[in-house]
Amino acid sequence: MIENKNESMNENIYVPFPSVLKEIIPHTQKEWTFRMSYRDAKNVKPGQFFEVSVPKYGEAPISVSGIGDDFIDLTIRRVGRVTDEVFKFKAGDSVLLRGPYGNGFDTGLYENGEVIVVAGGTGVSPVRGVIEALSKTADAKDKHVIVGFRSPDDMLFREDLKSWAEKLDLILTVDGIPEGSDYKGNIGLVTKYIPDVPIRDLAAAQAVVVGPPAMMKFSVMGLLQKGFKEENIWVSQERKMCCGLGKCGHCRIGSTYVCLDGPVFNYVDSKEMID
Repeated sequence: MIENKNESMNENIYVPFPSVLKEIIPHTQKEWTFRMSYRDAKNVKPGQFFEVSVPKYGEAPISVSGIGDDFIDLTIRRVGRVTDEVFKFKAGDSVLLRGPYGNGFDTGLYENGEVIVVAGGTGVSPVRGVIEALSKTADAKDKHVIVGFRSPDDMLFREDLKSWAEKLDLILTVDGIPEGSDYKGNIGLVTKYIPDVPIRDLAAAQAVVVGPPAMMKFSVMGLLQKGFKEENIWVSQERKMCCGLGKCGHCRIGSTYVCLDGPVFNYVDSKEMID
């Protein structure tokens, strides 16, 4: 039997460990959150990732979308061979994991002062923990969050969105709405709303951007045009993950191995990284 990483004194980063699937939380037809038991959760950071291993099918790198006292949340989109198998698991099943890998976000950087988080689609998952931490700060109303989804039906973390709207300055938007939808909220790309976010001290304000490459590119452009400093912008290149150990070369960009040096980067260090 493979020892649980949390109990092993001889940790082997190449060997998956079993984790009990505590709960499945559906969001859409293709995106579910899998709540996995993990005793060392207090040492996991938002933005880090785990490898979900399915024997005979392979592995998939999944960003951490939530951190509890004894569990982590992995929000997974059903898009291929491995994730098809993951979606067959049931609560109580034992799932093989490796990790955590990567550096994650340092939430301490955003505790004081003004912050803007811009996230799109599944990119909300790796920053969910950051947004949750911001919602608990004394100056939560100075924490601005712009979250966008393709359509109302594609929204993730609906209960969280309601909570964040009460505590933070939240802008929720969708790219478009299907015919017959009763959606009454904002419509448009997240970049549309960046110029209107009230920031008093642009020299000190911090920003976090996570999402599809094009969305990140134009969101960062919008922040720079607004007056944000490059060194105060943080991004995640989590889409590039593969083995998690810097061995397969899939995530290599120049001399940088994203899974080892990232996936969270300061924009100054990542702006020349061509995806």
